[in-house]
Amino acid sequence: MPARRRLLAAAVTTAAACLGAQALSDTPATAADEVVSRGVDIPAFYNPPAHLPAADGALVRTEPLPLALSLPGLDGPLPGSATRLMYKSTDSNGQPVAVTGAYIEPSAAWQGDGPRPLVVVAPGTMGQGDQCAASLGLEHPLTANSQTVSVGYEDLAVYRLLAKGIAVVVTDYVGLGATDRLHTYVNRVDEGHAVLDAARAARSVGGASVTHASPVGLFGYSQGGGATAAAAELQASYAPDVTLAGTYAGAPPADLTSVTKAIDGSELAGALGWSLNGFLQSDPSLKPIAEAHLNAAGKAALADLSTMCVGDAIFGYAYAKSTKWTTDGRSISDIIADTPALQSFLNSQRIGTLTPSGPVRVATGVSDNLVPHAQARQLAVDWCRKGGDVTYKAVVLPNVGSALLNHFAPLLTDQTDAVHWLADRLAGKATTSNCSSMPLQP
Repeated sequence: MPARRRLLAAAVTTAAACLGAQALSDTPATAADEVVSRGVDIPAFYNPPAHLPAADGALVRTEPLPLALSLPGLDGPLPGSATRLMYKSTDSNGQPVAVTGAYIEPSAAWQGDGPRPLVVVAPGTMGQGDQCAASLGLEHPLTANSQTVSVGYEDLAVYRLLAKGIAVVVTDYVGLGATDRLHTYVNRVDEGHAVLDAARAARSVGGASVTHASPVGLFGYSQGGGATAAAAELQASYAPDVTLAGTYAGAPPADLTSVTKAIDGSELAGALGWSLNGFLQSDPSLKPIAEAHLNAAGKAALADLSTMCVGDAIFGYAYAKSTKWTTDGRSISDIIADTPALQSFLNSQRIGTLTPSGPVRVATGVSDNLVPHAQARQLAVDWCRKGGDVTYKAVVLPNVGSALLNHFAPLLTDQTDAVHWLADRLAGKATTSNCSSMPLQP
């Protein structure tokens, strides 16, 4: 199977590759099929087979997953026993796609009434290289060599949920981990479907205590907040069998036009490249536009970023400006504003146009200027206007002068409240919407 770098180079230079690499072998994955991404061997498990099950959420394969942070306990390993999994989903073009992830059965007992609940953790931005996948982060919380740096920072939220006796399934999203295509970064349909199908897949894992009767919650911040928000909107039409007890959407990138402008020139400017790569993977008709506007430096940056994790992107592309990537020196945001096809694509990614299912908690840092506070707050407003059961939380922290820190700090300071809020929903406790006070809230 071709290496990830070759996939992206082909995607930028030929229309055929923008459709994604689909020619997969019928034979089971073997060690010889392993992909190497920036010096990291991606296990053959992550190579999807040629044919997938018909049902969304159906398991393709599983294997035991050793947790790096695990201790022996009287009732089994702490915090639980993990299973690596691959399951079937449907992408934004209506095509079958394999998604990887991990299910963790907690050792702790569930203290609430009823069956053990399940939470789908949608990771925040990890990068676009397969070595960045959150399921690999559970096994290797820190991956570092001379070519890449990846930190499994979502492990903290996962372990806090497990400690409450809540089963957790983590999705790697479409194309992150699975080696057959590029990760379609911030594609709301791909991400929402991957989240909902992870809940379905968890029910079929051998030894799992969760069933169709288990309450389901969604937990995500940043990219993960967008993914859980999208899933809450898509649940009624895509996964009516997955009843949502509660959804936490922290710092959701609901308006990609606003977010694209904000990340340009920031410490995480590399995310702009991940977005563009994902757009081309999702909609090959955008390729001629990319060809017309990206110069050699821009195309090289996209190819380089396609195999990078967050750490790599910060080291390699912090404060990069897209004006250096375009043929006429205009920013990507200016080109989007002048190109109806790009405007249409980004508008199709807008979250907040549908009513979310179940109670939702939207949290956003008032000083967040990376995933801008205003557009996240607007999501809460949009959902309130549609009659959603919305709990809005403005996280008031000072502007420290770093867009990355302004974005990252609320993840930590609000996480305890977010976990408690979701655990209460899973325990059947009612919540009261604060939509009526939105005009008074920052």
